[in-house]
Amino acid sequence: MKLAGRVFRFGDDINTDFIISGRYKFAITDMKQLSQYLFEDIRPGFYKEIIPKKSIIVAGENFGMGSSREQAPLVIKEAGINCVIAKSFARIFYRNSFNIGLCLLEADTDKIAEGDSLEINLRQGIIINKSNELTINFHSLDNFRLDLIKMGGIVSYLNRYKSFKIESD
Repeated sequence: MKLAGRVFRFGDDINTDFIISGRYKFAITDMKQLSQYLFEDIRPGFYKEIIPKKSIIVAGENFGMGSSREQAPLVIKEAGINCVIAKSFARIFYRNSFNIGLCLLEADTDKIAEGDSLEINLRQGIIINKSNELTINFHSLDNFRLDLIKMGGIVSYLNRYKSFKIESD
């Protein structure tokens, strides 16, 4: 499985309030509409910069820290971001992201800059920075995580592979 896109660079400790401001948490429930406010407080107009299915967020340490706001990974995915690459992720953000099929990769992001063009091979664990011909390795994703990404999240995965039936009393 391969991904490609242009880099939008962010720093360390990007919290869920930076991803989607809390002032919209209950006011807007439609994820497509809510995604228009992605990173509004730290990068106004960011949503207009995104090229759907051809954009990648790159950050430093502890991306997605803070609250367990499920809207944070949902608006990233809804905005058309292919992938988020960071040095590390907050655990609840990591789990919420894969639950909805948003691809996250942990890698050394020091040599990836704003506007770089990346090609990613998820199975091989390789990021190729086409802007400077640098290859960056990451731990390739296991089949379960790859399936979650391909199927759009845990609900689709369970509907396809469930081998049990829950009966009511």
